Amino acid sequence: MHGFVIGLDLGTSGVRAVAVDAAGQITGLGAAKLLATKAAGTRREQSPEDWWDGCRAALDELGRQVDLTGARAVAVDATSGTILPVDHHNRPLAPARMYDDADTGDLAAKIKTLAPRESAAHGATSPAARALGWAKLPRLHCVVHQADWINGCLGATSWQTDENNALKTGYDPVSRSWPDWLRGFGLSPGILPEVVPVGTPIGHVSAQAALALGLPEGITIAAGTTDGCATFLASGATEPGEASTALGSTLVLKLLSDRPIFAPELGIYSHRLGDAWLAGGASNCGGKTLLQFFTAERLAALEASLDPSRPTGTDYYPLSSVGERFPVSDPDLAPRLTPRPAEDAQFLLGLYEALARVEQTGYAKLRELGCPPLRSVRHAGGGGRSAAWMTLRAQALGVPQQAAWSEEAAAGAARLAWRALGHELTFA
Repeated sequence: MHGFVIGLDLGTSGVRAVAVDAAGQITGLGAAKLLATKAAGTRREQSPEDWWDGCRAALDELGRQVDLTGARAVAVDATSGTILPVDHHNRPLAPARMYDDADTGDLAAKIKTLAPRESAAHGATSPAARALGWAKLPRLHCVVHQADWINGCLGATSWQTDENNALKTGYDPVSRSWPDWLRGFGLSPGILPEVVPVGTPIGHVSAQAALALGLPEGITIAAGTTDGCATFLASGATEPGEASTALGSTLVLKLLSDRPIFAPELGIYSHRLGDAWLAGGASNCGGKTLLQFFTAERLAALEASLDPSRPTGTDYYPLSSVGERFPVSDPDLAPRLTPRPAEDAQFLLGLYEALARVEQTGYAKLRELGCPPLRSVRHAGGGGRSAAWMTLRAQALGVPQQAAWSEEAAAGAARLAWRALGHELTFA
C-alpha cells in the first residue's frame, strides 16, 4: 500500500503532526505551540481559531520533511472533554471550555442524581455540565468536542464524533447511544453529535482546507479519538491482555480488554476501540516523586551504581503528596518515604522498587475487576531510560516488555487514519 497518512494531536499547549506510512514507519514530525489557556477562577478557555492556526503551523513544518500531496487520510486526537458550541457552519459561538474547566456550579450534583454510577460524565469538570450552559444559545446547532471542530474545519460536514471523545459527555459505550438521563438533565441529544466508532470515515478534506494546509483535496477524514487513547494506540498494542504503561510524572496504566470495566471510585472507565475496550487507571505515584529528591542529572549519574538484584528491604509508597486514586482510592493516603538510607543510590533503588510494586498492584487490580490476564507491557515516558527500573518492573510483572512503537499520540491517531482506509498497522 502506497503513500502515508497524517495524525494530528491537539494537546493543551501545542499541536503535533506526524506522517506514517503503511509499514508503520514515521516519516516526518511537525509541531507548533498554542497560546496559554485563559484561566479565571475555575474557568478554563481557549480560542478554537488558535487550534486551527496550530494545525496549520504543525503541518507546515511537517511539509518541509515530506511531500504532503502524498497523504491519503488524516485523523485527529484531542484533549478529552474539551467542548465548544457551534452554528450550522461550524462557527464557534463562544470560547472553547477546556477539559479541566470546573466552573459548573451545582450541576455535578444534579448529574449524580441522574446518571448511572459507571457514567464518565460525573464530576465538577463534566463536559455535560458545561454543555448545558450553552443549550439555549441563539443559533446553536451542535455542541462539539475539540477533535470534532477540527474535523469540521478539515471538511467533515456530518456532525459526527467518535466513541472516545463522547464518553465524558455522557455517551453510553455499551448501548452505543446517548442515554435518556441527558434529556432529564436538560441536554437534548439533538444538540450533540452523532457518535461513530473510532477509525470510521467521516468525510473528505475540502478544497478550502486543502489550500490552507497543503493537503490533497478529497482525502479521507477519519474519526479520531482522545489524546489518552491515542497515546495507547501509539504503543503498538493490538490484542486483549496487551498493556501500556506511561512512566511520566505519574504512572498511567492502560490495558486492552475483551470486555468493558467500570470502577469510577478508582477512576476507571472503558473506552471503546471497535470491538475491544481500553481500561486503565492512573496512580499519583511517579516521576514527580523522584524529582522531589533528585535532579534529572543526578538520576542519570546514579544509574550505574544501582543493583536491582539486591533488594533494599524498604517499604515505600512513593506519593509526591497526600492522596491516591489508583490502584487504591484514598484521598488521605500519605506518602511513605522513610527511613531514608544514607546512600542516595539505595534510596533511589527503593523508590524504583516501590514504583514497580504500584504498577504490579495496578495491573492485578484490573485483572481482579475483570480484565484479561496481562500478556505484555509496552512502556513510554522518561522512566524507560532507567535500566534498573526496567529490570525491577520485569521482575514484578513477569511478562514481556518492550518500548512503545511511538511516544507520539499523533501516531496513534494515524493508526486510525489507516483503519479508515481498510488497513491495520501491525507491530512485532
